[in-house]
Order: sequence, then structure tokens, then C-alpha cells
Amino acid sequence: MTPHINAAKGDIAEIVLMPGDPYRAKWAAENFLTKSKLVNQVRGMLGFTGTYNDTKITIHGSGMGMPSLSIYVNELIREYGANTLIRIGSCGGMQKHVKIRDIILAQTASSTQTPSSTIFRELNFAPCADFDLLSAAAEASKKKKSKTHIGGIYSSDVFYDERPDLNEQMVRHGILGVEMEAAELYNLAARNGCRALAVLTVSDHLQTGEALSPEERQSSFGDMVEIALEAATSPVQSRTPSN
Repeated sequence: MTPHINAAKGDIAEIVLMPGDPYRAKWAAENFLTKSKLVNQVRGMLGFTGTYNDTKITIHGSGMGMPSLSIYVNELIREYGANTLIRIGSCGGMQKHVKIRDIILAQTASSTQTPSSTIFRELNFAPCADFDLLSAAAEASKKKKSKTHIGGIYSSDVFYDERPDLNEQMVRHGILGVEMEAAELYNLAARNGCRALAVLTVSDHLQTGEALSPEERQSSFGDMVEIALEAATSPVQSRTPSN
């Protein structure tokens, strides 16, 4: 038990999917897990554990933004032994070829700062996804025939942005989309020897102004959850170089 998670030991799986919205965690657990049960509800942050293809899975909310996610990821790793963490959520599209409802697999996550900035100090650490998870998610999205983009995203620490110059540079450098959590998830996974990935659905677009309604968001997020679950439960590939 931690200050923010009241699950008993053994209630949290080693594999954790993390939407920002606790009610999206509830929806995903009810629709994709077998025999899911509520394991946390401290401060309204819901967590559920069940099985997917006979593999134990936890789906737990992270809250909005990197500081909130950092609390839950630190506690899930340190106190409950989570070692595979996948963010599932929405993002804003930034490139013209990235369309509403497309899937983005975040290979890297740029940021201006994260909660880890005080640890890194002058180091510009490059947060990146686990290669096996990324490869498995790419394969799963191919099987589902989902329109998927793989590349860099931007993790912002503000929702109401007033930096059009920064957005211009991100578009110029090929950033696919913007969200608010993945960079710190990747930092924490690297620090603790864990695996991490962000699987995102484009819900709005910074260039076109298009946006999904709340109802459309929910109906469009099923592919994202299935891709994340398939990636999480895929066998880990050996990285031992061949002779």
C-alpha cells in the first residue's frame, strides 16, 4: 500500500496499461479484460486487474500530466513490481499526413522539461520506447490494419500552450503529435530497468482544428487498447547478437 494506491500485494500485475483518465481505465477493463476487479480507488484514481489471453494485466489511471503520472509509475514500479508500462491515450496531431483517429506509436518523446529535469541537470537525455514493445505494437497494428505512424512525439507540461514558435519547430522536425505524459514514463522506465511504450489515438489536430467528440473518442479508442494489449503480451525477443 502507498499514499496513492491501496491495492494489496499481488493485486497489481507486472504489466500495466495507463490511460490518463481513470474512467477510461474502467471502460478498458470492462471491455477488454476477463474477470477484472477494482484494485484501487484512492482519490478517485481507478485501477483494475484482470486477464487478457490468460495473462494478468492491470489497467490503472495516471492522471493528467507528467507530475501526476510520475507519482503512480514510481509507486507501481517500486512497491508493486510493475515492469512493463504502456501509456494509452489521446494526442493532438501535428503533421498534415497524420489524421484524426490514426494511431501513433511513440518511438521517442521530446520535451522542454520533465519531473526528471532536476536529476538530469545539464544532460539532455533522450527518452525512447522499449524496442520489443514498439516492434510488437507495430506488428499488432499491421494485423488490425490500423493506420499507424511510428516516430517522435512531444510531451508538453502545459495544456493551454502559447508558444506558436515552438510548435512551428516541432512540425519542422517531424514531431507527429503532442500529449502530456510519455516523456516522463520513458525516463522512469529507463531509470528503473523497465519497459515502456506510448500507444496514442489522434483525437484532435493542431493544424486543421479537427477534433473528435467525446462519444467518437470512446468508439475510436478500441484499436489502441487492443494494440497495447497485444504488444504487452507478446514474447520478448532476444537481443543477443548472433555470431
